Amino acid sequence: MLVKPKGCHDIYGVEAKKWQYVNKVIDDLMNRYNYDYIRTPIFESSEVFHRGVGETTDIVTKETYDFIDRGDRPMTLRPEGTAGVVRSYIENKMYGDATQPVKLYYNGTMYRYERPQSGRDRELTQFGVEVLGCDNPMIDAEVISVPVNLFKTLGLQEIKVNINSLGDKESRDAYREALIKYFEPHIKDLCPDCQERLKKNPLRILDCKVDKDSDILKNAPITIDYLNEESKKRFDDVKKYLTLLEVDYEVDTRLVRGLDYYNHTVFEIEAKVDGFGSNNVLAGGGRYNGLVDLLGGPQTPGIGFALGMGRLLMALDLEKIDLPINNSLDAFVMYVSDSEKEYAISLTQYLRMNNYKVEMEYMGRGLKGQFKQADRLNSKYLIILNDEDLQNDMVKIKNNETKEEFEVGIDYLIYFFEEQATKEEYSDIDIELYMNENSEIEE
Repeated sequence: MLVKPKGCHDIYGVEAKKWQYVNKVIDDLMNRYNYDYIRTPIFESSEVFHRGVGETTDIVTKETYDFIDRGDRPMTLRPEGTAGVVRSYIENKMYGDATQPVKLYYNGTMYRYERPQSGRDRELTQFGVEVLGCDNPMIDAEVISVPVNLFKTLGLQEIKVNINSLGDKESRDAYREALIKYFEPHIKDLCPDCQERLKKNPLRILDCKVDKDSDILKNAPITIDYLNEESKKRFDDVKKYLTLLEVDYEVDTRLVRGLDYYNHTVFEIEAKVDGFGSNNVLAGGGRYNGLVDLLGGPQTPGIGFALGMGRLLMALDLEKIDLPINNSLDAFVMYVSDSEKEYAISLTQYLRMNNYKVEMEYMGRGLKGQFKQADRLNSKYLIILNDEDLQNDMVKIKNNETKEEFEVGIDYLIYFFEEQATKEEYSDIDIELYMNENSEIEE
C-alpha cells in the first residue's frame, strides 16, 4: 500500500474545514492591517536560502531539501518564507514603489528535513508577514501585534509576548566578542554543535536545544548590556509603542532566535496550552535590516514573523476551542423519477449560483435513503420534487430542524429562503433581548 511520506499529513474532512476557517480569519485580519498577499515559488535557487537564512543555522546545515535539477542547477525546497519574499522584493523592484513601506503576508507550504514530532513536521504550512522599507519602531510594534490579535480572535486566552533587542551591528559585534570570550573556557562542556558555532555564530549557542538548561548558558552575557545608546533608545521606543497598542510583553534577555539575519528587535509569542509541554512558542520573528542587501538589493530595513499553522491548529484543539465552521447544507434536493432527476440537476445548479450550499442525490438511493443522506450532511432544508408539483411550478420544502413543511412556487424559491433567513435573524434577536430582560429582572 502506498503511504504518505514521513512527517507529512493528509488534511481533509472537518480538519480541513478548520484550516479553511483559520485561513479566512487570517485573510480578514491582514486586510484590516492593509497587508498584501504574496505567493513565492516552493523551490528556489539554493543560494536564496543558504545566503538568506544563514549558512550556520540548523535549517541550512541540517534541514533543507536540496537537489540538482535537470539543468544542473542547485535548488532547495523553501524551508521558510522570508528569504523568498526578499528575493521577490529585489527582483520585482518593489523598493521603487511609491507607496512605502511594502507590507506583505504569505501562507504557504515549507519543507524541513527534521525528526518529525508533535507540532514539527517535514512538510509544514507557515503564515507570516514581512514589512520592507521602514525602520520606524512603530512598525516593529505593529508586526508583533498581528499574531497577538490573531490568537485572541481565535480564542486563545493566555498569550505571552517575549521581546529582546540584539542591537545594531556595532552592538551585536560587541556582544559577539563577549560571548566568544565567555564561552571559550567552557566550550568542551557543550554539545558538538555548540563547539562548531563558537567561531561561526556564537549567538546560536544561546538557542541550543541540547544545553538549554546548562548553567553555562544561563550565566552567559546578555544582549541588553552591550546595546549602544542608539539601540537602547530604539528598544525603548518599541516597548512604548507596544504599550500604546495594548500589547502586554516581557523582556527576555536570553531570547536571540535561530536565524543569522536578525538584528535589533526579536520576539516570540507563547500560548499557555495544556499538552504542549515546555515548548509552547506559537510565533516568532524579528528585524533584519541587512538581509535585502545581503541578497543583492539596496540597503533596506525589514521586519517580519512566522507561525506554524499546524501547531496553531493543534493549540486550538488542545484548548478545546470550538471554531464556528459551517458543516451543514442549506438544502438537499430529493427526487424519484427520471424527469424529477433532470429537474433536480437544474435546480441544484440554480441555487448554487445564488450562493446557497446545496447537494442532491447521485447514488440512486430511494427516498428513505435520501432522507438519511440529508441527515448525514446536516441539511437544513429538504426540497422534495415530484412530477405533479413540477407541472404546477411548485416544490415541497421541509425544514429538517423544525419539521415544518411548505409548498413554494419555483419562481418564489429564492425569496422563500431569504424570508426564512430574515425570520431566523429576528428570532435570534428576540431571544437575545429576552435573555437581557430576564437578566435585568434577576438583578
